[in-house]
Amino acid sequence: MKRIIISAIMVIVANTSISQVSEMYKAEMFKSKGIQLPYRILYPKNFDSSKKYPLILFLHGSGERGSDNVKQLTHGAKLFASDSVMEKYPAIVVFPQCPANSYWANVDIVNQSDSNRAFDFPAKGKPTPAMAAVIELLDSLVRLSYVDRNRLYVGGLSMGGMGTFELLARKPKMFAAAFPICGGGSPKNVNRYAKRVKMWVFHGEADNVVPVYHSQRMVDAIKQAKGDVRFTVYPGVGHNSWDNAFAEPELLPWLFSKRK
Repeated sequence: MKRIIISAIMVIVANTSISQVSEMYKAEMFKSKGIQLPYRILYPKNFDSSKKYPLILFLHGSGERGSDNVKQLTHGAKLFASDSVMEKYPAIVVFPQCPANSYWANVDIVNQSDSNRAFDFPAKGKPTPAMAAVIELLDSLVRLSYVDRNRLYVGGLSMGGMGTFELLARKPKMFAAAFPICGGGSPKNVNRYAKRVKMWVFHGEADNVVPVYHSQRMVDAIKQAKGDVRFTVYPGVGHNSWDNAFAEPELLPWLFSKRK
């Protein structure tokens, strides 16, 4: 029955245009230390500032970078804005947009070709301007009286999956759960958050943009650090494994059940 319900939701989501979704997410601009970080924020239906709501931060991929404050809603925003999800899981959802000349995570592409592409994730270093701005934005949001600090969640895809792992390392006490999709990170930083944050990692087995190896080694490191992690690999699926992840019947029930 859950599979049927989720499938119906995904049909509705697929038929919803970005322009329709963008009308539901309020456009905002966060300014910090010379960088302007556009972001969209979705409030629950019948929002009541006297109540407390969970907050989801979602980090987009490299293809959605820019300054139009719209492209970052391409993947994932429709799901959280669907009527069924908003009714069952009232939450505040935030989609920042990374500038075109920046990146969420500190990462170097070792091999530029589509085959055997690899990434190097430094364990140390200053955050990118975009990541620094996201951290400041988060710090400002969690101070709001209607944000439940025990139910803060983060997820992202591709570049945003990488940003998710790095944000956990930089703010290990902030989040209750995380869901990085086709991303990667530095296994050396896992001990900072492995026992604090519940995780569900997703990747396509046939991904030739960000090889599944990068998620696998993060999952292995989290398990070694005695962390609570689930790992779903989709056979034959390439880089767009986010479509499969968003269609998982248990993703949202799992996510919203977690608290610090």
